[in-house]
Amino acid sequence: MKTIAFFNPQRGVGKTWLAYHLAWMFADRGLKVVVVDLDPQAKLSCFFLNDDQLLELWPEGEHPQSLLGAVQPMIAAPPHVEEIADNLGLVVGDLGLAVFEDKLSRADDRDQIVTAFSRVIAHAARGREADVVLLDVGSSLSAVTRAAVMAAEFVVAPLMPDVFALQSLRMLGSALRRWREEWAAPGANPPDSNTGLSRNRMKSVGYMVQLPAFRLDLPMSAYAPAMAGIPRVYRESVLGEAAEKVPTVSSDPHALPVLRHYIGLRDMALEAHKPMFFLTPADGAIGSHAVLRVDCYRDYKALAMKIAERCEIKFS
Repeated sequence: MKTIAFFNPQRGVGKTWLAYHLAWMFADRGLKVVVVDLDPQAKLSCFFLNDDQLLELWPEGEHPQSLLGAVQPMIAAPPHVEEIADNLGLVVGDLGLAVFEDKLSRADDRDQIVTAFSRVIAHAARGREADVVLLDVGSSLSAVTRAAVMAAEFVVAPLMPDVFALQSLRMLGSALRRWREEWAAPGANPPDSNTGLSRNRMKSVGYMVQLPAFRLDLPMSAYAPAMAGIPRVYRESVLGEAAEKVPTVSSDPHALPVLRHYIGLRDMALEAHKPMFFLTPADGAIGSHAVLRVDCYRDYKALAMKIAERCEIKFS
């Protein structure tokens, strides 16, 4: 079982939308998938479930069937996994994770706290016999995000080619280096049979650029400075390598396939509660949108296959 987190300290880079679509794509390719919503905003859960389903899982008072209900006791009880499809399950997020932040940051038993999410993930993966677990984590550098990212074997960095891209990469690299050092420190977080965690965590899979929607008042050349700087900053800040001469994003071996903005499909997908590449004519995907849906499936398939290759995920 492979565990992959999608993480960037910058908000609005599309990491939740990416995790949602890759979960469906991996499931479509025959893998057993569990998705864990570790972002206190719980947007991923809203993508998968409609309002009535969420109200059942988030009743007034305590939420025993959410992620918070599983991790709150600190003994990491087996979580409820909502069945989305035959080979796709969701551990539902919870806004209460924001309140849980204080408990994480002040806990006396640090090792137990750090591995709390890992234990929940391990329970969910065993229950579903998962091949891959995808983690959507918050965009902050909080204790919740730290514990969530530490639960991942692999980390994918989604990016937007804007003015914040290079700074967010530097912040991401600094956080990952610090958290890896803390994880591997002597006596910290010993591996155990409940989580199967090893010392080698948070391995960088690569970065993935998502092109924004085309704007008439902002030509694509406006994104050129960020696109030109991403390969160098990724090497220096995330990988800790010298970067005297670097390729472009299109030829960079550390880059994952670029995704474009599929204009018009996103709103349809949100309304239908399904990924963009599974939209049908009944959902409004007709004419040029039907052609774009085919392109969308092809692009996400290429991305999923590349991530699987780098994470050594094998398809049956």
